[in-house]
Amino acid sequence: MPTITSVLADFNSLPITEHNAVKEAIINRCCNHISMEAFVESERFKGGTVCPFCGGTHIVRNGKSRGKQRYVCRECGKSFFVTSNSIVSGTRKGIETWEQFADCVLSSFSLRKTADICGIHYNTAFVWRHKVLDALQIMANSVVLDGIIEADETFFPVSYKGNHKRSKTFSMPRPAHKRGHCSSLRGVSREKVCVPCAVNRDGLSIAKVATLGRVSTKDLHKVYDGRIESGSTMVTDKLNSYCRFSKANNINLIQVQSGRAKKGIFHIQHINSFHSRLKQFMNGFNGVSSKYLGNYLIWNNLINYSKEDLFEKREVLLRFVLTAYFHETALQIPCRPSIEELAA
Repeated sequence: MPTITSVLADFNSLPITEHNAVKEAIINRCCNHISMEAFVESERFKGGTVCPFCGGTHIVRNGKSRGKQRYVCRECGKSFFVTSNSIVSGTRKGIETWEQFADCVLSSFSLRKTADICGIHYNTAFVWRHKVLDALQIMANSVVLDGIIEADETFFPVSYKGNHKRSKTFSMPRPAHKRGHCSSLRGVSREKVCVPCAVNRDGLSIAKVATLGRVSTKDLHKVYDGRIESGSTMVTDKLNSYCRFSKANNINLIQVQSGRAKKGIFHIQHINSFHSRLKQFMNGFNGVSSKYLGNYLIWNNLINYSKEDLFEKREVLLRFVLTAYFHETALQIPCRPSIEELAA
């Protein structure tokens, strides 16, 4: 019988081009032929059954419903399934469909193409996309940068894309723009969404909607506080807001003169490249509503900047996102705050 040592030796003897194929075959074998409940249970209950609402461990069985085991938590009194408080709670699709959907996310496929591949409705593909990206926000919010960090802002036109005719909570603050309409004001203005971005040399990145118009020190604190290690070195342009922010957070600041990309051994070429790839990624979509912009920033970070290979990124989507303690309904997604409320 082959041992793990002999299997690894055979794997290492394969050409590099075939390694990813072997990795995909392994994860396919792990995920196929098991139920969604079994998959989630194997990840959530590794150390024993816990309540998905309060984290309590005093759990007892509470009968079955439609063949699925129910539990009740003696600490908070709530009854739950294995998949409760997750993005796959109540899903009627199996792990195979969600696996296909993860591949579509990593390939940046359109909603229509994703729906065709996964055999789901176009609207379901939209809901699943934002459920997955909202769950990824939990992981993204825990990222802390250290070492040499390059930071700068980029801007996107404010977009109110969507059907607002039947909305009971939102009214357009301006006349609707036709496709391809440019901002009426030149340069940085309240018609642009400001997105501060920061990257380090380890492949970690932060990109988050901050405000409308030019960024202030208050906005930088809102985005970066607690997410940049004290004593790190931040390389930026000449914006004064970074001076006050870095001083308040005990960060070494190197500012590169306007029109230049380097100052000695320090440069901002990584953040410029990050912005270029972000813009290219966003251009692949037929316009993005500003209230959903934060999700697309996370999506870009996962695909274009993190240094994990495709197999590891797929593992994140399948192992973390599908089992994360996070739940939202299809009705909650379009009801999120407008860009003005997010930037307030």
